[in-house]
Formats: sequence, C-alpha cells, structure tokens
Amino acid sequence: MSLARVVATARRSAALPLVLAVAAVDVDSGQTVGLDERVVLPVASASKVLLLAEVSRRLDSGALRPDEPVAIQEADAVGGTGLLSRLSRRDWTVEDLAWLTASVSDNTATNALLRTVGLESTARLADAVGLGDLALHDLVRDVRGPDVPPVFATGTAWDLAHLLARAVRGEMVSPQASARLLGWMRANTDHGLVPALIAHDPYAPFPGPPPVGELLVANKTGTDPGVRADTGVIVGTRRLAYAVVAHWDTALGSSTERAAVHAIRDVGRSLADCAGGEVR
Repeated sequence: MSLARVVATARRSAALPLVLAVAAVDVDSGQTVGLDERVVLPVASASKVLLLAEVSRRLDSGALRPDEPVAIQEADAVGGTGLLSRLSRRDWTVEDLAWLTASVSDNTATNALLRTVGLESTARLADAVGLGDLALHDLVRDVRGPDVPPVFATGTAWDLAHLLARAVRGEMVSPQASARLLGWMRANTDHGLVPALIAHDPYAPFPGPPPVGELLVANKTGTDPGVRADTGVIVGTRRLAYAVVAHWDTALGSSTERAAVHAIRDVGRSLADCAGGEVR
C-alpha cells in the first residue's frame, strides 16, 4: 500500500483547529511522505530520542560507561512523568537513567542525563546528522518563568522520523549505538497514540520478525499542554519510521485535545496498513 495513504489520512484533520504534522519514511526504499513535516513545533518528550541517541553515542565511544554512577541532585528532581522523584534511592547508573527516560519518560532521569552529557552535545549531534531543527532548549521544569526558554524542545516531524530511519539502518552514529537506542525505545510503556489501534505485540523480540498478522513498534511519545507527539518505528512486511506532532491553542479546551488524539490514532491506522499489519 502506498505511503500516500498516510498523508491522505492526515489531511482529513485539515478542518480541525490544530496543526497536524506528519512524516513517514520507508526505511528500505527511502521513500518519504509528509504533511507540514518541516514546520518547527514544540515536540515535548518525543525530543528525548535525541538525548538518548547522544547517550548511546557516548556509550559506544567509551566516553561513558553503562554502569557509570550518576547521583540524582536536587536540581534534577521534577514532577510530571516518571518514578525517580517518588523513590528514595538517589544513585543510579547511566543505563538505568536511559531505560527510565525511554520507558516511562522519566523527567528526573532526563535532567540527570542532560546534566551528564550537556545540552550542547545534543545540538552537535543533531547538526552532525543533518537534523538541525530538532533541539532541546532546556531542562525539564515544573514551572517555566520568563527567564528560561518557553518550551523544553522543538523540532519537525521530518527530523524525528529521519533520526529513527537512520537508527533502523544502523546509521545513527554506528550499528551498535543505533540498536541500543531502538532497544531503549522498545521499552516505552505509552502506546496510546500511534500504536493505539495497531495489532502489535509489545513483548515479541525486536526488531523481528513480527508475529503473523501483527507488527512491532518502538516509539517515544510527548505530552505538554497543546502538544501531543509520537515518533517511532513500525516493523511489518515493511519497515517504517514515523513522526506525528499535533499542536493547538489550549484555550480551545479538551475537545480539541481529544480531536488531536483521534487524528494521531487515525494516522497510526494508515501507517499500520502501509507496514503490512492489521488494525483493531
């Protein structure tokens, strides 16, 4: 099935009071389709894939060790998603923090990793692989005052999808760094957006082959007021990398948020069809 179906599905949201940016890449053929895929938008925690890619790169080069201890500092601890701010233990390893960031989008773990590698290193990595519009601007904060960047991260659907296409090809720095990044993403527990209506097995060996009639998904989501984002990889008879980012004015209320979630899930159905899987 043509990837054009993904764009056609996204276009159905044109009447909604939101921006829905979509990019899909056939990893093996290189075909790319998109809608508003180059529009720079807040992408919330979906941008953590860039941080995880930099951590994986450093593990690959030996600049970091998987078992290297990182003490959680008071400035790291924030609310929102995650577990660490609610646990008593304060010493973790680099790889522990990566698993927590990928699996439950742990904001405290994210801040500890950002402190360890530095925001500047994530920017250098994005530039090095041609993803200059994907940027982490700050730590995760409970409150954003006038003296800090207004959002945690911005990017484009194109950048997010192509970062993961590189990872599936083993070109996100190296085959080993790529595989480690996808392995972390495979542990993500939030399947409420693109994968929500896809018949997929979250526990089957990754990257495959998938069980008959099902797909494999590795993804990372992002949630902020007025933002829902999902970027990942779907493996079936085809391997697709994707990103879907919805952005809207929060003054429009919860009905627009629900419309955004439904629009993203509809795009997920089309991605599943194109990957050769079934939908629910």
